Formats: sequence, C-alpha cells, structure tokens
Amino acid sequence: MCPRTGLLHSTRFSSYQFHVQALLLFFVYGAAASSSQLLSENRIIAPDFVALMDSGRLHSRNDSKCSGKSDDDSLCRGFRMLDADFFSYDKMLEIEKAAKEFNIPTIRSNRKLVASANGGLENPSSLVFSSAWNHDHAEEASKRFNYPSLSGVERPKSDEDIAFMSILELGQLIKSKQITSKELARIFLDRLKRYGPVLESVVTITEELAYEQAKHADELLAQGTYLGPLHGIPYGLKDIIAVPHYKTTWGSKSFKDQVLDIEAWVYKRLKSAGAVLLAKLVTGSLACDDIWFGGRTRNPWNIEEYSTGSSAGSAACTSAGMVPFAIGSETAGSITYPAARCGVTALRPTFGTVGRTGAMSLSESLDKLGPFCRNAEDCAIVLDAIRGKDPDDLSSRNIPLSDPFAVDITKLNVGYLEDAEMDVVQKLQSKGVNMVPFKLNYTVDSAQGILNVTLDVDVLAHFDEWHRSGQDDDYEAQDQWPLELRRARVMPAVDYVQAQRARGKLIRDVRDSFKVDAFVGNVTDWERVCIGNLVGMPVIVVPTGFKKISDAPSDSTRRRTTITTGIYAPPEHDHIALALAMAYQSVTDHHKQRPPIDDLGPGDSIPNPPTKTIPPRQ
Repeated sequence: MCPRTGLLHSTRFSSYQFHVQALLLFFVYGAAASSSQLLSENRIIAPDFVALMDSGRLHSRNDSKCSGKSDDDSLCRGFRMLDADFFSYDKMLEIEKAAKEFNIPTIRSNRKLVASANGGLENPSSLVFSSAWNHDHAEEASKRFNYPSLSGVERPKSDEDIAFMSILELGQLIKSKQITSKELARIFLDRLKRYGPVLESVVTITEELAYEQAKHADELLAQGTYLGPLHGIPYGLKDIIAVPHYKTTWGSKSFKDQVLDIEAWVYKRLKSAGAVLLAKLVTGSLACDDIWFGGRTRNPWNIEEYSTGSSAGSAACTSAGMVPFAIGSETAGSITYPAARCGVTALRPTFGTVGRTGAMSLSESLDKLGPFCRNAEDCAIVLDAIRGKDPDDLSSRNIPLSDPFAVDITKLNVGYLEDAEMDVVQKLQSKGVNMVPFKLNYTVDSAQGILNVTLDVDVLAHFDEWHRSGQDDDYEAQDQWPLELRRARVMPAVDYVQAQRARGKLIRDVRDSFKVDAFVGNVTDWERVCIGNLVGMPVIVVPTGFKKISDAPSDSTRRRTTITTGIYAPPEHDHIALALAMAYQSVTDHHKQRPPIDDLGPGDSIPNPPTKTIPPRQ
C-alpha cells in the first residue's frame, strides 16, 4: 500500500478523540434480494443513493455498461442500486473480488472487536460531532520557542557549502548582512533548475515571487526589522498546497493546469515569518507514492532508486541541498517514508498542530502538514512558525507545546522497541537519558485494516465526481487509487462507523500502553505507521547511518542507502521528540552528510545551469 497524504479542515483532535465539524449523514438502505456477495451485508453508503432520491425510483445512468448481460444479472442490479453502474462489467467483477478478499474480512474483524449491545456506550466512535463554529474563545495562544543563538558564523567561499547550511546558520549570515536574501534565493534557484530535472522533483519554480519576497526581506532588514530565524530563508512547498497565481497540480494529469486563487494557511504563516518561496515541489499523483504526471521522483543518495512518497519532492529537494527546508504532508507515511529514503530529518507533528486550509483533501481525521529539514533544530524552528489555530480549519488548535530547546532530557524515561538501533539507544544514554525496553500493546488485529477503510472511503467522498467521470482511467498508477476507490464504493456505512469505533479502542489502548515519555524504533514499519496516524502521535525521522547499496555501478561509487530511526512521543508532546533528536544529532554527523547527486552513471551528465530568466506567473 502506498504511503499517502493530503488535507481537510473540518476535524479537531482533543482528549485522544477526533471531533468532526460536520459528520456526513449516512443512510442505511436494505439491498434488494441479490446473490451478489458484494451486497450480502445489506448495507450501503448514503452518497450512492443521491440519484435514487432525486427521482424517487431506481434507475441507471448507463445501462450499456451491463449490455449483453441479463437485466436480472445480480451484479448489474447491485451496482445499479448503488448508482455505480458507470463501471464496466469487468471492473464490477474486480470490485466484487476485492470486496470478498478485503472488505468483508476487515469489517467482520472490526465488528467482532467492538460488538456490544449497549448502544455504543462501550467503544464509542472516534468521530464525534461538534457544533461549535469557533474554538478560539477556549484557547490561549501558545508561547513561541526560545531559539539558540549562534555567533562566529562566516560565509563559506562556495555556493555548495552555503546550500547545506542549517536554517540557524543561514539566518545568522542574513542577520549579520554577510549575504542578502536575494543572493540566497539565487543560489538555491540555480540548484533547483540544475538538479530538479535529474531528480524529477520540481513542478513549478516560483522565481518571480521568490525575488519579490527576497527583496522585501532585504528591505525590512535595512530598516532595522528582523522577523526571526526564517527571515529571508528560501523553502519549497509540496504541490498540494495552494499559492495564488501559480499552478497547484496535486501531481495529477487531471489537475495539471489547475490554479487555485487561495493562500494556504501554512504559506501565509511562512510568509509572515519572512520565508521566501522558491518552488512547488512534487507530490505523487493525488498525494500517493512518488509517481506524478511528469515522471517519478528519484533519491539523491542513489539516483537509480526512487524517493517514495507522497512528499517526494520535499524530501528529495531538501536532501540534495536544493532548498534549506520544505513543507510536506502525511496521511499514512508520506512524511516518514520519503524522509527515511532520502536521509533527511523530518517531523510528522501531532494531528491538529498545523492548519490545513488551502491544502488538498484526502482524509479529514488523518491529514497533517510537517517540515523536512537539515536537522531537528530546524524542524523545531519551522514547526514554531507554522503551528497554531487556523480559523478555517476546526481541527487545528493552539497546542501548548513546551520549548524543545529547554527540555531536560536527563529527566526522561525513553523506551526502545525490539527493532530499535542499539547505537541510537547508546548515544541517548550517553547524553543522560534513561533508556528502557518497551513494547506498544494494543488489542486491534489490524491497524492497517482500520486505516484502509477510513482513508479509502474518505478519499472517495472527496474525489467522487472525478471517479464517476472515469478520469481514474488516466491515473498515473492504476494499482493505487483507482483500485482502492472502487473497493471503497461498496464499503457499508455501518462498517465505516464500526472502523471508527475500532479506531477509538486502538487510541485508548495506545494511550494506556504509553508508560514512557517517548520511544524509539523503526520508522518505516507499516503497522506502526498506521498506528501513529490513526492515533495522531508525532514522530521525528532522524538519519542514523548508511550502508552500501547492492549492485553498485562501480567500486568507487559514492551512492549509499540511508539508515534512519523514528523518535515517537505522545500526542501534544512533539517537543520531547524534538529534544531527543537534537540530543542525538549533537553527538553524530549523519544528518550533515551530502548525497552524491553528481554520481549518475556512465555517460550520464547533469545539465548545465539554465539561463537565469524570470518566467511569468501562471
């Protein structure tokens, strides 16, 4: 299953529950007698009955899809009742098979887990309706972090060295006027143009906007106004995040010319902090995997390997020194997987920490935005700039995070899982952290099953018209969203809600099992990725080493496979994960290594830097 990500703005995480501004009304409709296994559960989701309610009778939009079949054919009649007979008969058979192999076993497992006769008093759903339109009155603004100060930072002689400096270091160069924001923008724009085509990691370069914002940053500094550590710092945005006048393609050929006249919340926050947007970076198509309408994003550490996704461009461009930091997003692995593959430090924050207005929607109770950076200090700086209450995203809130730069890690009890790297455990112990063996206990059979039911149905609701119109036939990877959305269309409403009840039980199990302040372990374990996203817990991905690649093109190759670990904390304790990551990186230098972007292979050459021209906005 592909890691994926995206956003909506209608939920709110509180007390380990997800509050939904408007939970869709589900109608339960008894299916007519049919021998089809698809409808044997006798329940279907309400949106598929809109057409039936419009006319007051069952009808078919396209009988030709079942042409050659008897009007009494159970499969055709079943899909006609779902107002879903726009599928070809072969696809109907495919969906029937998927329902037998996945839907039914999964929903029966969830139903058994939460079965009770007390009207939902036990194991209530994690989706809870809230009629409040604004929660600001109940919240106080979170205090900003106190950043460490640097002194004695001098401008390197080469642009290459500048490209791999941290945010704090670049900020010191700007603040001390050793470099201007405009110069910095030019350095990184050249790298985006030079390496973007090689890695297939850049969708749109926002050069005109970048120079406008850089000029403004320089003018403010000349007037004596310094906005903070992101003042004049270049960055990139995953191309699910809207910026006025520029295309927001969602990585899909269906939307490759789309321009949204919206300022996404996270873009507004970064603009107010003085950051300079250089580019919209690749997202896998509709925020899934690393395949997009322009190709497939590659890993800077091994050009023959792909980056994974869906925050493919954010990870690859940060890793290759094409931007100092980037914003990505995660619904199920889209920050953790590409960060691990490309060897960068990245934070998936607590659900609800960062507002998502203006970003593409996939699943209202799973989606999160987070930073890809050079190190954990940079992640803390970017998180501080983008966190807080978004008035148009009722799931977001002012989470009272403590200052990660002030955490006393010697007072922490940190668990390590069986698959944790012992070198990481030992390094943290050397910093005074109390490390103890740990196991995360829960009774749910399959977190992946709960996540699949939740995510697939939510995505189908968001892309229903796209799916009905047949545009999924042109989707870039047919074994991904098209296959899963067909399966989701026949998911019973009752069992979608039952999956949320099973999710609620998982959340409570994890909460009760979390007897440590944090834990470390393999960050790409798929079941753990599912659990982390269903619960909404934060994790920071930290580079911890390298190993040789298999089938190396030569003995002298500099290509390597990155090794990473995850530091997990309970929801609303992102500062603990950040503090532990900073402690680890204070005694290691894996995060400071540079990928061999020029090491392509025999006969392959990187294009010369393009002519510096400023294209018109689109």
